[in-house]
Amino acid sequence: MAQESAYKYVERCKGLNGLDKVILREVRGYSAEVYLDGGQVTSWKNEHGEELLFAGCKVWCHRYEFRLKITLGPAGDLMLTSRIRNTNTDGKPFTFTFSYQTYFAVSDISEVRVEGVETLDYLDNLQNRERFTEQGDAITFESEVDKIYISTPTKIAIMDHEKKRTFVLRKDGLPDAVVWNPWEKKAKAMPDFGDDEYKHMLRVDAACVGTPVTLKPGEEWRGRQELSAVPSSYCSKGRRP
Repeated sequence: MAQESAYKYVERCKGLNGLDKVILREVRGYSAEVYLDGGQVTSWKNEHGEELLFAGCKVWCHRYEFRLKITLGPAGDLMLTSRIRNTNTDGKPFTFTFSYQTYFAVSDISEVRVEGVETLDYLDNLQNRERFTEQGDAITFESEVDKIYISTPTKIAIMDHEKKRTFVLRKDGLPDAVVWNPWEKKAKAMPDFGDDEYKHMLRVDAACVGTPVTLKPGEEWRGRQELSAVPSSYCSKGRRP
């Protein structure tokens, strides 16, 4: 009871972009603001209303509205549709990049290939984003990969030969694609990644990175990614996804 009486009140309300937050006010005038998404403490003020936490304006000084719609189709397809609107009232545009970070579970990375990005230009994050052109008929994996493919087709196939399964990624409003696997050395150095887990995953993102999006106040951007899993024969018999 003593602890409860120390608070003047606890208020739950909406914060930036409609996110839920809680404001704690102490009887002597101290206050704290906590966003429920991730439990982030974004403000801590003393009895004079002075902010005691630093939050640099350059982190993100723009107002925006973000909406995410997630749909699971009758055939098991997973669709994510994002909308971002510039709601700045100061007339300022803002620029951003976007990526759906999608980690596919695979049987063995050495038995996986990606089709749909061959012969395309890419930025290699392992070589300071130097630009190259992909060679070969399909992408296979023998070492660490961290690439951003530019101006990719709307459909990309991730083929798992051991499981005889193909993931089909369809996208709209997201011209690029990120392909990433940390491989053995980097996986061992990552605290949130098992030493051998790189063998059983592949990240392929629908993205908008090569040319960032700029929105003026009132303008809206929309991006969509649809995922499906089909038997590999769906592709091998000439019926491209």
